[in-house]
Amino acid sequence: MPQPEVTEPVRRQFGAVAAAYAVSPVHQSGPDLDALVSEAALAGTEEALDLGCGAGHAALRVAPLVRRVVAFDLTQEMLDVAASLAEAKGLTNVEFRRGDVTELPFAEGSFDVVTSRYSAHHYPDPARAVREAARVLRPGGRFLLVDTVAPEDPALDTFCNAFEITRDHSHVRNARVSEWAGFFEAAGLATTVPFQMDLELDAEAWVVRAQTPPDRVAGLRALFAAATPAARERFAITLDPWAFTIPVALIAGRKPQA
Repeated sequence: MPQPEVTEPVRRQFGAVAAAYAVSPVHQSGPDLDALVSEAALAGTEEALDLGCGAGHAALRVAPLVRRVVAFDLTQEMLDVAASLAEAKGLTNVEFRRGDVTELPFAEGSFDVVTSRYSAHHYPDPARAVREAARVLRPGGRFLLVDTVAPEDPALDTFCNAFEITRDHSHVRNARVSEWAGFFEAAGLATTVPFQMDLELDAEAWVVRAQTPPDRVAGLRALFAAATPAARERFAITLDPWAFTIPVALIAGRKPQA
């Protein structure tokens, strides 16, 4: 069973900031979302599931292209925001369900497509979440996951996850692309990485969106100021204006045909 000490920080964090994610440009759109939809190659007849849907941007983008989509999230406030956005868009084929991605309340083979966008770094057990996604896919179905990822270099991985968890204590880990590929393959999914990019972030807006306390914002500024030359280069760090980039990848897995 999911442990409250793991899931409660996520609920507290995102319950408080749900409205900010409804209007966040990073979450509303982007080339990564375009790539996810393109890779899904939807025909209009699919049953889809969006894990960690947040304010619903991926689920609502997919909704007009499928028969039905279930938007699934741990945080009720996020689901409420997503439902309001769906209503405003006139979408009637979206169902909203609350729960934990490591314990999905759906039967095996329920969905043709499972998606996840910018939520997997909060998963307490990503390998288990991928196994659950694979379980609920029909044979031939696809799991498409977009997330911020850590570089393969161990020092840069450490730096990346240090600034993420300083900004937001509900952060668990930005996994490396190689780790995600391993999780997918261990779950029996044939895996590719069809899209990668560097996401440009305004650090001021980034901390405001998460409601990061002032003492931790000061710690983040110090961390970025003390970054090694390799970290400054990899994350394109500037201090005035305060900005940086972070790697993003789309991991695509297909369940074998029966």
